[in-house]
Amino acid sequence: MTTTTAGPGPSVAGVGTLLRGWRERRRISQLELALRADSSARHISFIETGRSRPSQAMVLRLAEHLEVPVRERNSLLVAAGYAPSFPETPLRDPAMDPLRDSLDRLLAAYDPNPALVLDGMYDVVAANRGVALLLDGVAEHLLRPPMNAMRITLHPDGLAPRILNFRQWRGHLLERIERQITMSGYAPLRRLYEELAAYPVDAAHPEPPAADGPHSPFALPLRVAHGGRELSFLSTAATFNTPMDVTVSELAIETFLPADPETAAALREGAPSVTPAESGPGSR
Repeated sequence: MTTTTAGPGPSVAGVGTLLRGWRERRRISQLELALRADSSARHISFIETGRSRPSQAMVLRLAEHLEVPVRERNSLLVAAGYAPSFPETPLRDPAMDPLRDSLDRLLAAYDPNPALVLDGMYDVVAANRGVALLLDGVAEHLLRPPMNAMRITLHPDGLAPRILNFRQWRGHLLERIERQITMSGYAPLRRLYEELAAYPVDAAHPEPPAADGPHSPFALPLRVAHGGRELSFLSTAATFNTPMDVTVSELAIETFLPADPETAAALREGAPSVTPAESGPGSR
């Protein structure tokens, strides 16, 4: 049995409303969710209307099948009257030493290709030497901690004037954040999106032709002007599987790999000697 009957109360009604919101966001019916969670549509209905209080195990099971972010799973548990199950350990905490060491080694291994570690708000928590190439010419006020990768990229005082396919890249980044907002429902991320979307778009950056130049046909490259040359990068993002900590669940390792031999050569020739986050993860 995964639910127990309970009288009306704010915690029961609250968790039911939250779960219904996540189910509707995922466009899943009560019956489909019940089948996934080995329950019944009647139980799901009772939980959502506040007629039944879900067990702690049931809350976590439903959250898993609804792909609720780890941070929000804690919110569901609290709304149901239970203690949070997932800690939120600061990255600078000694308990995170093994993780920070692993991230440092990973970032170093990507040199001279730019690579950085971002948190859930796209703040930079660590970066390798290659990132300094992308930060060339960025205004000082955007480089003060906490540096935000999205602001640095899209702000007129940031990387934006050097991005040759800026309108395409801007659209890609804004769509990416929109997808995350849809998946997470995280209000601070929505506020960041609204700030970024309000930045002016430089009319000097017209949309390039779809087949302009010898660029990758299978992924949108980031095309950056640097030192009189055009550098072209393909970006990738990696996250941790089955994270058990809120902080870890929101970390992403972003890498920029050369999209052509000329960019690869430029990176080998001009790898900067200063790391933007010299102290490594959790230094801010």
